[in-house]
Amino acid sequence: MKTYLTNQIKNIVLLGNSGSGKTTLAESMLFEGGVIERRGDISSKNTVSDHNLIEHENQTSVFSTVLYAECNDKKINFIDVPGSDDFVGGTIAGLHIADTAVMLINAQNGIEVGTEIHNRWVEKFKKPLVIVINHLDHDKANYDKALEMLNERFKGKTAIVQYPVNAGPGFDSIVDLIKMKLYKYPSDGGKPQILDIPESETEKATELKGILIEKAAENDESLMELFFEKETLTEDEMRKGIHLGLVRRGLYPIFCAAGKKNIGSGRLMEFLTNVAPSPDQVAAPLDRSGKEIKCDPKGPAAIFIFKTTIESHIGEVNYFKVMSGEITEGMDLVNSRTSNKERITQIFASAGKNRAKLAKMVAGDIGSTVKLKATKNNDTLAANSDIRFVNTPYPEPKYRTAIKAVSESDDEKLGEALNRIHEEDPTMLIEYSKELKQIILSGQGEYHLNIVKWHLDNIYKIDTQYLAPKIPYRETITKSAQADYRHKKQSGGSGQFGEVHMLIEPFIEGAKEPETFKANGKEMKLSLRGKEEHELPWGGKLVYYNCIVGGSIDARFMPAILKGIMEKLETGPLTGSYARDIRVFVYDGKMHPVDSNEISFRLAGRNAFSQAFKAAGPKILEPIYLVEVLVPGDRMGDVMSDLQGRRAIVQGMSSEGGFEKIIAKVPLAEMNKYSTALSSITSGRAMYSMKYLEYAQVPGDVQETLLKAYDEGADDE
Repeated sequence: MKTYLTNQIKNIVLLGNSGSGKTTLAESMLFEGGVIERRGDISSKNTVSDHNLIEHENQTSVFSTVLYAECNDKKINFIDVPGSDDFVGGTIAGLHIADTAVMLINAQNGIEVGTEIHNRWVEKFKKPLVIVINHLDHDKANYDKALEMLNERFKGKTAIVQYPVNAGPGFDSIVDLIKMKLYKYPSDGGKPQILDIPESETEKATELKGILIEKAAENDESLMELFFEKETLTEDEMRKGIHLGLVRRGLYPIFCAAGKKNIGSGRLMEFLTNVAPSPDQVAAPLDRSGKEIKCDPKGPAAIFIFKTTIESHIGEVNYFKVMSGEITEGMDLVNSRTSNKERITQIFASAGKNRAKLAKMVAGDIGSTVKLKATKNNDTLAANSDIRFVNTPYPEPKYRTAIKAVSESDDEKLGEALNRIHEEDPTMLIEYSKELKQIILSGQGEYHLNIVKWHLDNIYKIDTQYLAPKIPYRETITKSAQADYRHKKQSGGSGQFGEVHMLIEPFIEGAKEPETFKANGKEMKLSLRGKEEHELPWGGKLVYYNCIVGGSIDARFMPAILKGIMEKLETGPLTGSYARDIRVFVYDGKMHPVDSNEISFRLAGRNAFSQAFKAAGPKILEPIYLVEVLVPGDRMGDVMSDLQGRRAIVQGMSSEGGFEKIIAKVPLAEMNKYSTALSSITSGRAMYSMKYLEYAQVPGDVQETLLKAYDEGADDE
């Protein structure tokens, strides 16, 4: 395989709802591009794209697949991504490094929830968009309805480049408005006859071509002048206008296909090679300092790792995009995260598990390599270690569960397996929570986590179980309280003695420090001799004041008192959860000239704090998430009712892209299995995202339930 130049490369990501036919179309493109000699199909489990066992079993894409094809002396790199929102990480990684998005629309269903999810990411990444109405050979294909939905969604930005003559079971003919020809395909697809447009279609084709020419001309002043002068444009002039419209995201060309019969794929590839932007024709990516790194083959060598897979006989395979310069076999680059050198021993053009060896790749190309030592997803390898590209912006997790190995002897093996799973899928987050004493898996949905369980069962052979995840509650106080505690222990020789008097109150950002307070019914004046602010690792603050006068407690024991308080903050007095947002004033105490020591004051401080905490109107706080739900209008009421049953507080409602949008604050404790419930309520037509917002007090009845459950748990232990 030859080395392609930057302007000969087209980087495409194939998007669309599950069932829109991305994998089948990808197979046709590989066939048309000469990468494979025979097209596989999903039911036969022999496609290049969906090559994993789990994908064969489920007959749907779970992982994104990097592919390539050659056409018109150009190279098309394309990434087939999963259609399910549970595996949106592959979609985002693909969009992050691709230069053009190709969105497949199922002609039976038009715009679906997956279409909307993918399009929102296309808009976020500001990628040019080509639309392909697929499955036009299906007996329920409805091209006109799909087109109507597209026009409504994209507000007049769509531009028909092709339309079907006979959509349905006998579909075999497409009118192409750029070529002004009829493409008629054999019954089993493949190479079409290119014919004159029949008289029955001439009027329609002429009218639609006029609209296309006008939309193309709108993207360039010189083309507009030519259009006004000649009232038409040549084929090359049309391509120029469509190209400019694509790059500026002002025009979305619409194509036709039946991927299963290989109808339309070759012409689509031809269009992409002629019109889609090459990597040097789109906005230059930024490094983390905000500096543009131009896609220039003469620039400093730099590659960005966007995907990692683990293959049984090879180990890690790292997929990269050459962002700048060129790379060759044997080249040494520096990992800008670790500052360590990595040698690029081999370079491949990848089509699934098939790899073509190359000696060199230039800026803009996509390839893979093996045997890197410590390079991970989102790493930059560059000749200049100052270059480090922005990470792929993966979404926040939406679904969580706890996991444990059935046999304790598998604990270490489970940890290694989960880390490998995270390497392949960065949207699957693994955390051992010291606070909850659980391993927490967080992903994009229940199906996402079920796929992890399948891998643990079938690939890693580890027997595991999922458990309900505990909620990371927090404890705090709502009013001031005073307490004192004397720790005294005598047992032969020197004993232990320490007495601590303290006042505690809620910490409120910006609140003034008190000058007086009441203790034991008496008003006392505070003398603030020292102040320490501690940002707590679990959020919130502890502010610690030394108000000792007269030397009742030696200054050397103050750190020990603080240590005791910090110990109690780690296991709050109510439920053992972390405590936060408290001010502590140590104002008096006693010590013994012989028996006082650090451990005495640590224990006295801890117990005085615990007593004061329980008297200070203690409250449990729960994590609150901001949840955004996009739902079809006819299911709005059902979704609202369900949210209200989850103690949600609705913050706003609006319309977006044909969906109703609900924004609500919802406690994390109420979001368990929400993705499953939402799918059931809306027949899979809704989507949501969630992001941590704040901690807030739980209602009184919920607090009583939590305290009772904690007491019962303590009794059991």
